[in-house]
Amino acid sequence: MSRRSIFKGRKLELVLDSVRLPNGRDVERELVLHPGAVVIVPLLRPGVILLLKQYRHAVGGELYELPAGTLEPDEPPEACAARELVEETGFRAAWLRDLTRFWSSPGVLREKMHLFLARGLERTRQDLDADEMIEVQEVTLKDALEMVRDGRIADAKTIVGILYVAQFGEQV
Repeated sequence: MSRRSIFKGRKLELVLDSVRLPNGRDVERELVLHPGAVVIVPLLRPGVILLLKQYRHAVGGELYELPAGTLEPDEPPEACAARELVEETGFRAAWLRDLTRFWSSPGVLREKMHLFLARGLERTRQDLDADEMIEVQEVTLKDALEMVRDGRIADAKTIVGILYVAQFGEQV
């Protein structure tokens, strides 16, 4: 019914929406608008993926993550995936496959994530932003699954990517 912008930053906007729900009730909802993002499962060789160990201020420490990044205005998800893979890992993919899409936190955040599988990786040069502290690690898919199970991997997009590839196969 109406929207009021509360804050607008470089990559997101916080709004207050007045909405009528399907049941007829009128409510207010705080919503974070986001342009969308990509997450990539880089398959270095059969059974081995690349993970990032990355400092995240929001959680006050390091997380194990798959490479990911925010879509630029009008940027196709596949182009973003190719760009982010090189920037964060220092590897270029000969082949990218769009696997699925999912909402990262639909209760408050309008961020659609596009999941890709990257194969045919060729080493190039990592190109990190000034605020990124990333260590690239080779991890077997089996070990990554154990890291999900025991909580060492706690990042939702990374859990989704690892479980998707483990369930549906590296050759999807």
